[in-house]
Amino acid sequence: MRLRGRKGIRESLENQPDLVVLDAKPHRGRWHQFFGNDRPIYIELGMGKGRFISAMSATYPDINFIGVDMYDELLRRASEKARAVWAERGVESPPNLALLRANIEWIETMFAPGEIERIYLNFSDPWPKAKHARRRLTHPRFVAKYIELLNERGEIHLKTDSKLLFEFSLNSFSDMGLQLRNISLDLHRGGVREDLVLTEYESKFIEQGQPIHRCEVVVGREALAEHRAAMRRQVEGHKADTPYPVSEPSSSPATTSEG
Repeated sequence: MRLRGRKGIRESLENQPDLVVLDAKPHRGRWHQFFGNDRPIYIELGMGKGRFISAMSATYPDINFIGVDMYDELLRRASEKARAVWAERGVESPPNLALLRANIEWIETMFAPGEIERIYLNFSDPWPKAKHARRRLTHPRFVAKYIELLNERGEIHLKTDSKLLFEFSLNSFSDMGLQLRNISLDLHRGGVREDLVLTEYESKFIEQGQPIHRCEVVVGREALAEHRAAMRRQVEGHKADTPYPVSEPSSSPATTSEG
């Protein structure tokens, strides 16, 4: 992707230390200090223009959010979007949001093991050519890094319009023995999901009638235990609501014991 940025864009980013982070290494293992609290940290890898991460930060103020992208121009646009979203709430500087300029290839240098609770992969580049499969953000080499960085309640949430990437991702997650949940081949089939924050691409694809694929991946030990407990309650509730079937009479003749 080539983006033509405005003149002085780097200076603009450097002048926003409250929101924009240009070097993640000093913050690795210290992101909670950056936010000034110990709340969960959710990150979006490949945030684009920042609509999703900005809206999420305003919708869920008790969560810390980090949007990651490698292009200065996208960080500039995302910073404008974030400040505009929070200005509507009378807040000048987003208190629970950081916009990080970084190459996802080196994500292990940005975050310490167990520092992240959730990873969002929204409409990542599908890299459709087979020879480029290793570049897909759901390739096992990336997923292995995510597993290391996620904490005990860690999850990965994936949305894409690419059937190829979705199939590849499901196989990748499954091959690594991860628990899948809430798989959808057409997320908005019954109408736009009002409970979910949309990305720029997502809104465009919905208008075009293009199906959105989505799934959640349960990674952390606590998250996995909670998911399995919920499944057990669901099964037990189903059994309680279902009357026992009446036994059919046996077709074999009755036997008697002789004294």
